[in-house]
Amino acid sequence: MHPGSRQSELVIITGLSGSGKGTVLKCFEDMGYYAVDNLPLDLFPKFAELTKDAPNIRRAALVVDIREGETLKRFPALYQEVSAKVPTKLIFLDADDSTLVRRFSETRRPHPLGKSRSVLKNVQAERALLEELRSLSTIALNTSKFNGHELRALIEEQFLNSDSEPRLAIHVSSFGFRHGIQQDADLVFDVRFLPNPNYIPEFKPFTGRHPSVARYIRSFPQTQEFLTKVCDMLSYLLPHYIKEGKSYLTIAFGCTGGQHRSVMIAEEVSKRLKREGYPIKVQHRDSPSKSGKKSV
Repeated sequence: MHPGSRQSELVIITGLSGSGKGTVLKCFEDMGYYAVDNLPLDLFPKFAELTKDAPNIRRAALVVDIREGETLKRFPALYQEVSAKVPTKLIFLDADDSTLVRRFSETRRPHPLGKSRSVLKNVQAERALLEELRSLSTIALNTSKFNGHELRALIEEQFLNSDSEPRLAIHVSSFGFRHGIQQDADLVFDVRFLPNPNYIPEFKPFTGRHPSVARYIRSFPQTQEFLTKVCDMLSYLLPHYIKEGKSYLTIAFGCTGGQHRSVMIAEEVSKRLKREGYPIKVQHRDSPSKSGKKSV
């Protein structure tokens, strides 16, 4: 399609400092979007008009964030005004507090809210200030689990071919309740009702990825029944999530320690969803070993 014949589109990127806004903006620029970082808010309506009128700016992406200062309070009203005239999507990027603090430590850059308090206090203050922007978002994405390459891949998958059928990127995770519930999960399933291989000496050193452990868990009728029921439910839910515009979903399975039952179930559900054509990323939060041997 010739660039001049594309429908106008404006993507606004916002969210927490350190959450990956620069990476996402660069990704849009590489996809052919006219990209602007930290546009003064007073120019926002005029810039949106350009995506309608200027032949060389049919698709544009811009970052609006805490650097706007007090004028950021005017953004919700301006956003409603602009989105009524131009097809607009608002991407809100977030990350866990610990991830954001680590990223600032690694880059040694000061937080935009200043140096008078700790980075963690600034992150918490910024989160509160941006809560209304989050509520307006078309897509809200926690980037804690992504490196730069993975984040770019997700954005490209959702936006590179805007004429294609929308896709839902699914993250399936296992975790141990002993280490705390997975905070960024959209759906959480407790599989502690299944028999626990941890009490069998020959299985204790391994995880749910080990063939013998997986075979043991799979041998119980309640395991098969649960897998059938949960996959049937997901097969029903996922098309509705897509219809409502959701682009990313985290499904978490938890057991006591996050080593055996939750790992096996997460692996099996991932395989079944992959067979249905969904893009799947699997993570075992509390069992990082890839060999099937438990981490120590």
